[in-house]
Amino acid sequence: MTKITSRPSFLATALLAWYPRHRRDLPWRHTRDPYAIWLSEVILQQTRVAQGLPYYETFLVAYPTVQDMAAAPEAEVLRYWQGLGYYSRARNMHHTAQQVVNEYGGRFPTTYAGLLQLRGVGPYTAAAIASFAFDEAVAVLDGNVYRVLARIFGLHSDIAAPSSRKEFQALADQHIPADAPADFNQAVMEFGAIQCTPVKPDCLFCPLQSQCWAFQHGQVALLPVKSKAKASRTRYFHYFVLRHGDQTYLRERREKDIWQGLYDFALAETTAPELPAAELVRHLDALGAQLDTRQAAEPSAMFRHVLSHQKLEARFHPMTLSQPLPAATLRDLGLRAYSTDEIEALPKPKLIANYCSQNL
Repeated sequence: MTKITSRPSFLATALLAWYPRHRRDLPWRHTRDPYAIWLSEVILQQTRVAQGLPYYETFLVAYPTVQDMAAAPEAEVLRYWQGLGYYSRARNMHHTAQQVVNEYGGRFPTTYAGLLQLRGVGPYTAAAIASFAFDEAVAVLDGNVYRVLARIFGLHSDIAAPSSRKEFQALADQHIPADAPADFNQAVMEFGAIQCTPVKPDCLFCPLQSQCWAFQHGQVALLPVKSKAKASRTRYFHYFVLRHGDQTYLRERREKDIWQGLYDFALAETTAPELPAAELVRHLDALGAQLDTRQAAEPSAMFRHVLSHQKLEARFHPMTLSQPLPAATLRDLGLRAYSTDEIEALPKPKLIANYCSQNL
């Protein structure tokens, strides 16, 4: 790790003066509990503060300690997570809670190196917990920090390239003050979030204006350099919403794909937006579904859902059955009949939750 300078740098001096006047009052900034700090960092990965704050508060009420979370069923944790997306975060979070309890006696490691041994805890999260809870002088490096450093120091390395991390980490570690690592890390992230923003940063009232390479060279809008992500693909889902009496059939997704551990309906994925009538009949025959034709319903309008590297277009086909699905179908496809109240309690992708809230 880069040696920490004993005298505060110009960057640390400016940010530590700026931070107390501009910081947002957020609950995880009022605790040194590594569990609460870890929870906030997991939730805020790829999530805006405004969206993540209610989830943070809900999780702390449901699971006040890491022992409480470790003892909870995974399905319950996923249900509380519903709507945040990137569900692997929730599964890793639950596993990490169990790891802390089973391997570390319910206490989080107190060093950056030790925290990196936890599942789902990468360099950023480890640095955040180590500095905020234990005052270790290791700099955090997230999108906000990349942007601030690239603009201030005129760095043109592609921040999407893994090779750039070492360069930016070394620079950040050079400027973190040994006597105020938590405040510096909070300050640089907050500065990037509300002052040195991606679009229309507030350069006019920036305390670092005179030292900012990008401002002095008219390249604020060009930095940081970030290569474009690969184009997302579109997938077409046709869901069969099969009802018998007051119950509806759903299944838990177990395959190595999106939404693992969440619940949805019987599914046919196609290569085109429409499902031809002959294909629909074939799928229903394979399900052994006997329809009550007196209660036929039209398919839903298209539901569109955007994930990080995928776009989903889903259509729901509500169908009333005259007989329950065969036991072989339930066994082979993992389907099970649920009441409306039971469905409400199941962890579901936002796409499915939205449909259920409007139609079940």
